[in-house]
Amino acid sequence: MTTATAEHTPAPPRLVGRPETQRKKMARMGWAFSAPALLIIAAVTIFPIIYSVAMSLSNVTVTGNGFSLNGFTWSNYSLVLQSPKWHYALFFTLIYTFITVTVELVLGTVIALVLQRLTAGRGWMMALLLIPWSMITVINAELWQYIFNGTYGVATYLFGLNNVLGTPTPAIIALMIADIWKTTPFVAIIVLAGLVMLPGDIYEAAEVDGSSSWSTFWRITVPLLRPTLSLAVLFRVLQAFGLFDLPYVMTGGGPGTSTNSLAILGYNVMFKNLAFGPGAAVATTTALLVLLGCLVSLRAFKVQVGEQDAS
Repeated sequence: MTTATAEHTPAPPRLVGRPETQRKKMARMGWAFSAPALLIIAAVTIFPIIYSVAMSLSNVTVTGNGFSLNGFTWSNYSLVLQSPKWHYALFFTLIYTFITVTVELVLGTVIALVLQRLTAGRGWMMALLLIPWSMITVINAELWQYIFNGTYGVATYLFGLNNVLGTPTPAIIALMIADIWKTTPFVAIIVLAGLVMLPGDIYEAAEVDGSSSWSTFWRITVPLLRPTLSLAVLFRVLQAFGLFDLPYVMTGGGPGTSTNSLAILGYNVMFKNLAFGPGAAVATTTALLVLLGCLVSLRAFKVQVGEQDAS
């Protein structure tokens, strides 16, 4: 009986071909399936970037039929880097990014801690929290422009605030408030995801040792959340540094040039003044600054993850 069973037992399937051949075949298949998407990305993303860099390094001649690139030059970058308007736009963008990201990180962490401790109604609270973040930025800007309107705005009616968007410092604060209101839920959701993944046995051990809530937060929660917080900061810095639609709708970059970000400056130079070479130089320098910030943030993120894995 045993011999008959053994004779009719099917043999295990054999691998067809060598493993290296199979991997190469799968790699070629993956490239073949990805090729259409890669071509679209190259057409709508990579080519405009390359063309913008080429434009920033060329003498651009504007004619009635368009513009043409004539010869190599560094004059566009010299003009931009020596411009007081570029210096102010860079300063404004950096300050705006630092303040908004810092406030959003603090508020988002607090909201995430509150949501983590909710035992009932967490789903409803998260749904309400996502409403500002899911709102289109242009609609959000129109909403806050109505709130700060000097004639019929809600802020004018309730708090007596007049001409907020027509005065430099109040206009900057109003932009920051609108940005923080919209994007704090995004940070809260990321931090909440990190809090949910934290191991509970560490907190049980800390409670047994008599650690206070404040000490547990700073000694356990914050170190374990460093990778999550770094990821949230990276996303928000990238978004805030490319600030365009919010001030463009709310203030138009004004009053004067007080809310001119680098993106708005590049738009005005290129499309309003028709200075395509300097406008492309503004866009290229902004992209290089963003790339530098990404590399620094990713380096810090890698170091923090490595320290956490080593511990």
